[in-house]
Amino acid sequence: MSYTIDLSGRVALVTGASSGLGWQFARVLARAGAAVTLCGRRIERLKELRAAIEADGGDAHVVRLDVTDTDSIGAAVAHTETEVGNIDILVNNAGISVSGRLTELAPDDFDSVFATNTRGAFFVAQEVARRMIARAQGAAPGTWAGGRIVNIASVAGLRAVPQLGVYAMSKAAVVHMTRAMALEWGRFGINVNAVCPGYIDTEINHEFWSTEGGRRMLEALPRKRVGRAEDLDLVLLMLAAGQSHFVNGAVVVADDGFAL
Repeated sequence: MSYTIDLSGRVALVTGASSGLGWQFARVLARAGAAVTLCGRRIERLKELRAAIEADGGDAHVVRLDVTDTDSIGAAVAHTETEVGNIDILVNNAGISVSGRLTELAPDDFDSVFATNTRGAFFVAQEVARRMIARAQGAAPGTWAGGRIVNIASVAGLRAVPQLGVYAMSKAAVVHMTRAMALEWGRFGINVNAVCPGYIDTEINHEFWSTEGGRRMLEALPRKRVGRAEDLDLVLLMLAAGQSHFVNGAVVVADDGFAL
């Protein structure tokens, strides 16, 4: 028996789509049939991604979004609904990190990490959920008017990781935020779940894995390997699919056993 996840007719919005996991998430959703809005601050990179998606036969749209600016969030969501359609799927992916000892962390570093990873993720989800709730309240009986929100957290939000204390705290907040949203918004047909990836090889950290520090880190991993962005494809598609209506408030760990 084969099983296919078809997102045709759905509209997805992906934050932080200009690189790394966001880039991959957008391509996966487009391949499944969704019309995808690519959000971020690096417009030229988003245009490159749009071209790649369109070359594969997909549907993609570029919108500038700074998740630390609530006006920017509102404008991006409104533009998506006007130009593409009602948002059915949100992938809340934008994030940054700083490394170093907690005793050496500057206030600006702390604020910037939480402004993007926690505050930004919250207000993007809030803006999208308000519109999903309004549609659900006005929907005709028997019609599907819910939505899927996938918050990208991290395995660092579940266990302490050296040199990444503030990043870990911000992602731990995203994990609990996911549960609070799932509890409050579930009655409107909105399923909110989180993915906690482990160490993933992306363009941002690719060179690190060949350094001495990177090799030491690989040796500390359970299976001495780092993941690939595509290793998260099926997890994302499952949480974005309409068939996942019974999965709400889940925290899906995809870390190759690192958190065990």
